[in-house]
Amino acid sequence: MNVIGALLSSGRLMLTKLWQSVNGLWFFGFLMALVQRVSKPLVVILDNASIHTAKKLKPYWDLLEEKGIRFYFLPPYSPELNRIELLWHKMKYEWLPFKTFMPDELEQAIDEIGRGFGSQYTLTFC
Repeated sequence: MNVIGALLSSGRLMLTKLWQSVNGLWFFGFLMALVQRVSKPLVVILDNASIHTAKKLKPYWDLLEEKGIRFYFLPPYSPELNRIELLWHKMKYEWLPFKTFMPDELEQAIDEIGRGFGSQYTLTFC
């Protein structure tokens, strides 16, 4: 399973689960859903993953910018600056039990983290 996520400045977490590889088009779709759910201007902070930087996706990025999204790219090789990397680490190594999951169990566990984020599951950046 692959998960695409966004940590919003409001403290909310948006997650999408995919049972296939994530590519630039899937990421574009996630950002389109994000812009429809959030009624404020968005600044999306990205690392330099290939799904964020593929030149063939330039028209899609232009469309997202027309919809009010602005992009800020972190310096290469700086995962410590990317807050969502802390979320992925916590999910994998603290919040999810260390066990073998059946596919539906894994989906339920990810959904539970999404629902409980900010109350039962919290991050601190200090």
